[in-house]
Amino acid sequence: MTMTFSAFDALLASRFSCRAFRPDPVPRAVIERILGAACKVPSWCNAQPWQAVITSGAETDALRAVLKDAVEAGGHAPDLPFPTGYSGVYQQRRRDCGWALYDAVGVTRGDRAASARQSMRNFDLFDAPHCAIISSPAELGAYGALDCGGFVTAFTLAAQAEGVATIPQAALAGFSPVLHRHFGIGDDRLILCGISFGYADPDAPANSFRTDRAPVDEIVDWRG
Repeated sequence: MTMTFSAFDALLASRFSCRAFRPDPVPRAVIERILGAACKVPSWCNAQPWQAVITSGAETDALRAVLKDAVEAGGHAPDLPFPTGYSGVYQQRRRDCGWALYDAVGVTRGDRAASARQSMRNFDLFDAPHCAIISSPAELGAYGALDCGGFVTAFTLAAQAEGVATIPQAALAGFSPVLHRHFGIGDDRLILCGISFGYADPDAPANSFRTDRAPVDEIVDWRG
């Protein structure tokens, strides 16, 4: 069966980073369908480097507790270095997204206490009932991470097709040593991100805004 372009474009347009979830768990069969679809993305030499730890129920609550303890203790230490900076248009897009979120949830400019509370919502997993921790073999380096980026994208789109909301979170990978210990993930793997997922709370202010996208001519250098 061939999916029409308009249907695929509509699926892409409907996906958003959910920042408030209902507590209802996603059925295991639905999660397995999402994972099965995400595994179909291309990968370098068909290595399929992605691995996921999926939490539910008490395991998700335990992850929340471990992350919040880690944040309070400090010690930000990602397996892959975070960006050294954002400049130009990248900085502007980042700011636009941040202020759209703050406007939605009522955080005013200069209110550092409120912005810190909103930032901590990352480590509450935005109340999601599930989280996927994504890792790749360290020996595959950037190419393994690139492949896993395709997996994360496919996971979010497959979830959207199932009516399941998602938010990929680099913030969780900032505490990779904690995640390695908590889940028994070997040091031969790089923790890349988490994906919190579940059913969106449509009435939550944090879910009331959408980011825009640059037009094609801003991202393409046409040759010929």
